[in-house]
Amino acid sequence: MAGGQAAPPPKQEELQPHPSKDQLPSIFYCITSPPPWPEAILLGFQHYLVMLGTTVLIPASLVPQMGGGNEEKAKMIQTILFVAGLNTLFQTFFGTRLPAVIGASYTYVPTTISIILAGRYSDILNPHEKFEKIMRGTQGALIVASTLQIVVGFSGLWRNVARFLSPLSAVPLVALSGFGLYEFGFPVLAKCVEIGLPQLIMLIIFSQYIPHLIHGERHVFGRFAVIFSVAIVWIYAHLLTVGGAYKNTGPRTQLSCRTDHSGIIGAAPWIRVPYPFQWGAPTFDAGEAFAMMAASFVALVESTGAFIAVSRYASATPLPPSILSRGVGWQGVGILFSGIFGTGIGSSVSVENAGLLALTRVGSRRVVQISAGFMIFFSILGKFGAVFASIPSPIIGALYCLFFAYVGSAGLGLLQFCNLNSFRTMFVLGFSIYMGLSIPQYFNEYTVVKGYGPVHTGQRWFNDMINVPFSSKAFVASMLAFVLDTTLHRKDNQTRKDRGMHWWDRFRSFKTDTRSEEFYSLPFNLNKFFPSV
Repeated sequence: MAGGQAAPPPKQEELQPHPSKDQLPSIFYCITSPPPWPEAILLGFQHYLVMLGTTVLIPASLVPQMGGGNEEKAKMIQTILFVAGLNTLFQTFFGTRLPAVIGASYTYVPTTISIILAGRYSDILNPHEKFEKIMRGTQGALIVASTLQIVVGFSGLWRNVARFLSPLSAVPLVALSGFGLYEFGFPVLAKCVEIGLPQLIMLIIFSQYIPHLIHGERHVFGRFAVIFSVAIVWIYAHLLTVGGAYKNTGPRTQLSCRTDHSGIIGAAPWIRVPYPFQWGAPTFDAGEAFAMMAASFVALVESTGAFIAVSRYASATPLPPSILSRGVGWQGVGILFSGIFGTGIGSSVSVENAGLLALTRVGSRRVVQISAGFMIFFSILGKFGAVFASIPSPIIGALYCLFFAYVGSAGLGLLQFCNLNSFRTMFVLGFSIYMGLSIPQYFNEYTVVKGYGPVHTGQRWFNDMINVPFSSKAFVASMLAFVLDTTLHRKDNQTRKDRGMHWWDRFRSFKTDTRSEEFYSLPFNLNKFFPSV
């Protein structure tokens, strides 16, 4: 220093950490404040586009194994869309009332594949007959499995569990609900990198850079980044297709890159309304029902993390346990609908749509209800819905890279309520996240190498009951964090502060914070008949 003088000490206010916020600031439209109708309709359509990814990818992988062709695939996609629209409406009106899309879930895929491989279907030679019988088997399993979430939710059992949840134990749950889905991000994008990478770059430019370069009141580019980027890259992908770029490539490249190779548009009917038991009467198998119930429990835990992320990005207060339990009950009703209509797969909270809330900074309930309208509309008008469903999967993978990251960061955001200078906090946090990544990695690697999971008995349903939960990163991490957090020095007052419990204490009951009434109360004065506690 010149003159030997020491630097002046920093001002006290400069050293203050960022204040903790139980409601996320900088959201343009929160859960109860809808945008203008034209904007809300476009945002709703954007949510519809995003949820199409899982809706198409799951049938694309399952239907060929079930013996079905493009026609069955188109019908299955229509049915999933229709049921997702119904479930989303029920969840936003009568469930948690959060702007959460309820769509098809990857968690149920291993159990559905086990039903497909069941010995009683191996002798059926007619592919269409085999498809229908397998579908009826999944229907029976889903109908039985739905009772788990219906009972756990509506009885208030999950409310009692959620009251022990602290910000500390919620961090691994919410973080790995997003980060744990990394295999659906860049690996899917890289199947056709000349389409996927431009989509990812365009999405980041439209959503992050252009809003900072062009300062306007409308926030058009940031809010509709998905529509702009997907439209541009989809046209580019179509030009590559018609230009003959993939003429001499292998079948895998053609399936991933071409815009005319999905076969859905030609197979989809112009108008078709999905109806209950459209594949025939469901069949029931006790073992498969138990296996599906285990998958349902895993989906219940993962959905709890997604609900917390949605409440954060909707700028709502933390979910009161009674509201979360109510939402779980309605999610169980959603799985019942999946079984009755025959979607072939169970449902849970769409993680990618939770990430879209963060990208647009619009957490309005009305927007998601409009998107549910689009789901039902395009599920009935099959040809029009099939056009959007033919978006190449690498474009979807690029979207997931950003959306799953946003959900994961919502989990990390809960650390603001915890004491990160506590060794107890560091142990619970570090150990649960590390093991939440490590244990499923072992189970998944073992399955890839051997063709079956580490638990391999003569009963396939029992194997699934163990292998499926331990293959879920969010489930393993949250179970470890929950057990460790509730058993290690729980009654010490300082420990409660380290866990962040004092921040969430006023949201333990529906009535202790006045904002809960604004965000979560039922419509049509139904709270008088179904009061929350």
